[in-house]
Amino acid sequence: MKKAIILFFVIIIIPLFGFSQSIENLDYISPFHDDIAVVKKENQWAFINNKGDIIVDFRDDLVTTKFADANYPIFSDERCLIKQIKDGISYFGYIDTSGKTIIEPQFLNAANFSNGKAIVLELVKELVGENKALGKNVVYHKYYEATIDTNGEIKNYLTQKAINIVLDKEFTRKPPQIISKHISDNLFAVKYKNNKWTIITINE
Repeated sequence: MKKAIILFFVIIIIPLFGFSQSIENLDYISPFHDDIAVVKKENQWAFINNKGDIIVDFRDDLVTTKFADANYPIFSDERCLIKQIKDGISYFGYIDTSGKTIIEPQFLNAANFSNGKAIVLELVKELVGENKALGKNVVYHKYYEATIDTNGEIKNYLTQKAINIVLDKEFTRKPPQIISKHISDNLFAVKYKNNKWTIITINE
């Protein structure tokens, strides 16, 4: 009888201590990047570490990055892109690996960080007058392509001429396209309307 009880304990009880937690019913699991992977459940994503612990809980504001095999959010330089929609317009910012918003959603588009830099579209509002009949200020919106550091500070402008934009959901249904790319630590390439590239060196 004692042997039966001990055998029952070994077979049934001990395996229960082999699992600390489980994450079930997942639709996708990404490869690990810098010891962090992302998992998907329905329309939400969460980040896990290499122990399987959730470090950023499931949320629906993470921005996906396109890879050869799939689209999913990633951390790069301990920053992940997030998106917030205000009045039908998408604004982009970043969270850190704890899920805290480090850079508030404010850019019309943004790229992942690389070597401490990210390309963003900085929105600028310019007051040009007042409509006295309506009692409203007349403003123009434009944006510049710029680089930021991991704290969100503008470091350099990649385009010197601002691009005007009508900030209305009927006219801005998709984020404006980023025309620059980060090609090495301090080198950026900017593509202009004539489809020609210009290489810009940024010295810090």
